[in-house]
Amino acid sequence: MNTIELLELINKGEGYHLEFKLEEENNEDFAKTIVCFANTDGGRILIGVDDNGKTIGVSDIDKVMLRIDDIALNRCEPQVIILQESINIDGKNVVIINVEKGSQRPYRTKSGYYYIRSSNRCRQATREELLRLFQSTKSVFYDEIPVNNAKFADLDISAFRHFLENSLKTETNNEEEIINYLSNFHLIDKESLTPTFTGILFFANNPQNFVSESRIVCANINGIDISQTDLETKNLTGKISDIINNVEDFFKLVLSNKHKIKDFQPESEFEIPMTALREAIVNAIAHRDYTINAPIRVLVFTDRVEIRSPGKLPNTVTIESIKVGGSHVLRNPTIYNILLKMRMVTDLGSGVRRMIKLVKEQLHKDVEFENTENEFVIKIPK
Repeated sequence: MNTIELLELINKGEGYHLEFKLEEENNEDFAKTIVCFANTDGGRILIGVDDNGKTIGVSDIDKVMLRIDDIALNRCEPQVIILQESINIDGKNVVIINVEKGSQRPYRTKSGYYYIRSSNRCRQATREELLRLFQSTKSVFYDEIPVNNAKFADLDISAFRHFLENSLKTETNNEEEIINYLSNFHLIDKESLTPTFTGILFFANNPQNFVSESRIVCANINGIDISQTDLETKNLTGKISDIINNVEDFFKLVLSNKHKIKDFQPESEFEIPMTALREAIVNAIAHRDYTINAPIRVLVFTDRVEIRSPGKLPNTVTIESIKVGGSHVLRNPTIYNILLKMRMVTDLGSGVRRMIKLVKEQLHKDVEFENTENEFVIKIPK
């Protein structure tokens, strides 16, 4: 970085990727800022610039750099790799700390606090944000975490036996064998027998008693905008298999269909291929971010259907990669595995491609995708 680039950076002011500091600030505060950049998207710390963007400078470049190296090495866990440089502006030295997005997230300070960047400040990560950080590096999967307020008795064992019979062609009434199967599928914690997040979603008697966001809200809107007042909504709850079937029933109620005769038999054809809609719903259930306390939303407008799934696409997944079936990164591997055993998904990541193909063949239109900070949206035209 040269002097002109540094001045331009200072003129922009503090932001998501930039923070100003004076060398008098304490070690914990420096560690906090380094950690928050490493946990989020990387950034720069300019030492020797005050909050108003005035260049104050540092007293001793080497001393400051050695101090910051020691903080990144010994006061951040795990260690954060930084790159430092210095530039002189009008006789005043500014130290620039370059912090990259960390590959070993989440990071914390030696005092045990996890920080993330939010706008132009650092703040402690919430429980849900921390879980997302663990998920992003596959240190832990949210769908395998035990639900602490749930008990083994809250599971519908008859439903699980039905799953074994239909998916694995296995019949058993032996409690020990059932516990082993539940544990092997990561549906319970074997030591405590506490149901996991996935165990609750698929096999609890009342999943929403424990996971309120495990539902789908459906709305039939008489218009092309969500602000339309003329709408009817349904709140679909129950086990995941029940919810999927109920969403299909909802679509059959609100979508128009025409009948045609083929080989002397009447055939019903909905205005959107039902298989494509089912792919979109199962995709949302399998890949949504369950750390966000919000339901999946299905919005039926007069010109399209939108499936809104909480959370943006995980990790390195892009809209372009899912369109070609070249992306198969799992946010919820245990949920996906149960759906796979139920034959509701394939292990090829081809569901989105199939959806696009079906809509193109029947409607000669394209499915649209939108990836926002809080939602992934699939828009299927009528």
